[in-house]
Order: sequence, then structure tokens, then C-alpha cells
Amino acid sequence: MPLVKIDMMKNVRTPDEIKKLADVVQEVLLAKFNAPPRDRYPPLTHEPYELICEDTKLNFTRTNKLVFIQVFQQGRDAELKLALYAELQKRLEKDCGMPGTDLIITCSANTKEDWSFEMGKAHFLTGDL
Repeated sequence: MPLVKIDMMKNVRTPDEIKKLADVVQEVLLAKFNAPPRDRYPPLTHEPYELICEDTKLNFTRTNKLVFIQVFQQGRDAELKLALYAELQKRLEKDCGMPGTDLIITCSANTKEDWSFEMGKAHFLTGDL
């Protein structure tokens, strides 16, 4: 079960564009990470001064449509992560017109004890999930 956080700047995309971007991310997670269909979290938008990205040594320019996607997950190996990165870039460019230079993806691993979904329980450890 991945938890996904999507960050982008306010007022540079329409509500329909934001929904499409979130839909594409969800479709790719279902296809590449076998995510449960109802594991879905809305994108967060930020004021331009809150989202700063200064890269070193990459030598390309980003636009104000920059998107950060953070995936918190367990049990996916490097091959699955590489497939996720490639498919997200491909689909977001194709379906949302987003260049790959405006996409930053991170994938962080955690364990079953790192999740609580409600009531202070560790649902994976208690057998509820």
C-alpha cells in the first residue's frame, strides 16, 4: 500500500488539469505498484514562494508547473521503482503535457510498523489489514 503526496504550485493548473494529473498518478500506481484502488490522496498546492527547487549539476530549467511526487511504500524493489519513475514521466508528458524536467519523484521504503490508519492502531501488525 503506497501513500502518495503530490505537491505543485497554486494557480498554474486548472482544477481539471489537477484532477487529470492525480488520475494519471493513480493509474500508474495501480499498474506498476499493484496499489489498492481506493488508496488515493489529493494533490497539495503551494504558493510559489513555498515550492523552491534549485538543482545543481543538472543544467536544465524548470517551469512553474513543477510537480513533486513522494511515494511512501514497502516491499518494492529497484526494478519496480524504476518502472514507476519511467511510466509516471511517460504518462504525465503524454496525458498532461508535462515535460520530464518538471517532475521530481522520490520513493521511500518503510515497514509495517510505520503505519497507523486510525485510532492509534498499527493495523498491519494487529492483523486488521
